[in-house]
Amino acid sequence: MKGVQTIDEEVITGFERIAESFPDNTALVYLGEKFTYRQLKELIYRFATALYEMGIRHDDKVMLYIPNCPQWIIAFLAIQKVGGVPVPTSPIYTPFEISYQLNDSDAETIICQDTNFGYVSEVFEKTPLKRIIVTNLVDLVPRWKRAIGWFFDRVPYGVVEKRENVYFFKELLAKHQPDPPKVDINPREHLAYILYTGGTTGVPKGVPGTHSGMVSYIKDYYQVIEGFVSEGDDRFLLVNPLYHIMANGMFMGIGLTLGNPTILMPTPNVDAILESIQRYKVTLLLGVPTLYRMILENERLDMYDLSSLKYCWSGGDVLPLEVFNRFKDLTGQPIYQVYGSTEVGHLCLSSMAEEPAPQSLGKPFETREVKIVDPDTLEEMPRGEVGELLVTSEFILDYWKKPEETAESFVELEGRRWYRMGDFVKVDDRGELVYVDRQADVIKHKGYRVSASEIEAILQDHEAVLGACVVGVADPKVGERIKAIVVMKEDARGVGGNELIRFCREKLASYKIPSYIEFRDMLPKSKVGKLLRREIRDEERRKQTEKV
Repeated sequence: MKGVQTIDEEVITGFERIAESFPDNTALVYLGEKFTYRQLKELIYRFATALYEMGIRHDDKVMLYIPNCPQWIIAFLAIQKVGGVPVPTSPIYTPFEISYQLNDSDAETIICQDTNFGYVSEVFEKTPLKRIIVTNLVDLVPRWKRAIGWFFDRVPYGVVEKRENVYFFKELLAKHQPDPPKVDINPREHLAYILYTGGTTGVPKGVPGTHSGMVSYIKDYYQVIEGFVSEGDDRFLLVNPLYHIMANGMFMGIGLTLGNPTILMPTPNVDAILESIQRYKVTLLLGVPTLYRMILENERLDMYDLSSLKYCWSGGDVLPLEVFNRFKDLTGQPIYQVYGSTEVGHLCLSSMAEEPAPQSLGKPFETREVKIVDPDTLEEMPRGEVGELLVTSEFILDYWKKPEETAESFVELEGRRWYRMGDFVKVDDRGELVYVDRQADVIKHKGYRVSASEIEAILQDHEAVLGACVVGVADPKVGERIKAIVVMKEDARGVGGNELIRFCREKLASYKIPSYIEFRDMLPKSKVGKLLRREIRDEERRKQTEKV
């Protein structure tokens, strides 16, 4: 395979190699507009030059606060090209959320959509920010397409205040030449990103990854897909958010560094997804279980031709057997699994040499090693028995500026450091990991991993709230719904569920907002005062069983 060949390379190297070999091949398709490898490389180099002239240097952090679009890819690789560190985040985060991440990561530059410019301006003085780069979803499509989108009010846009420290993405591309400086980067030491994941103490944790770390699991992908996924003849549809490690890794591993065109979608609209599969004869698809269920339940499903699909992957949550079977009946193709975490990167991919079992995750990649242990004693479990999954690799790093949480999430065994995944698995007869149960304090909602403690911390910031417990309630359509159990202070008056939900909306992204608020006089706690979420979860399961 012609993409990344050695671990001791920068992330961009695999793309540059393909761009050199096949410059006129299509790299991206976005809103019907095609970008060749030659064009994409020039745009990346132009933006890298602009960043360098702005003063972006080694280890400078740049936050990416935009949805899926060519600008995201251009910025991600251009930041790395000049030695900077991308800090991708969700474009639907609130000012409260981005303010925390900006301060924690020390990012002095942010790239945002014009619709979020007001949020960024709101937090500018409270963070290390020195400059804002603004773009719009349709900045890089032809003028006539932009005009049609605006005429029919199909393109969101926001008001941007022009001032000294505000730059426009499109203007920077036009003003600078594709001639970035050569920057010395040690792939094993230099950070390629900082991604944020839910925190056990109520705030997200930054997870750094080096260039070699990211390249390692891209290279691992090649060993699984070689002989199945082509180099240039497949077409990959990507709707999952690029700020998430699953989509980012797969995009690099089966799309950009293999020469396979990627159809990039900014939002997950099911009819648009189905139309794109039919129009572009998509062969490769990545989704979460909720997306596959939405496809199966679409009322116009029989209007679309999905016969081009060859390989489909699911990740981010447990794939229900019912969805697996219905999708195979519909397309004739099984759904393969992709599994990992922000902390360890990509860990497994279902073997493509045979049909995957619905809950089989595949064999661990060569660059990762696993143990299955008793969660209390950390003693290794006999083969075939269920235990907690531990992972080790030379590429797994500490949390960013979080030594206490690092100590809580890692253990030392046999002189090596292992990350506790929190997920419970076993090994089957084929030597593949089989998923059994999830980490208790992570709620899987619509494919997102939601930290229960983060929502609890926000609720407890309300002046009327004494304590809160957040759990997931099983729901076949979205995985789990978020339920909050709240204890109010004795003197609290006139504060109800609607008020607390509004309070959460001001500080949390929409997918983290509780669906239910229940009020109680007390919460179950251990003798040392630790919240016993397990008792609440067991209670909710009993309620559901009684309903059935």
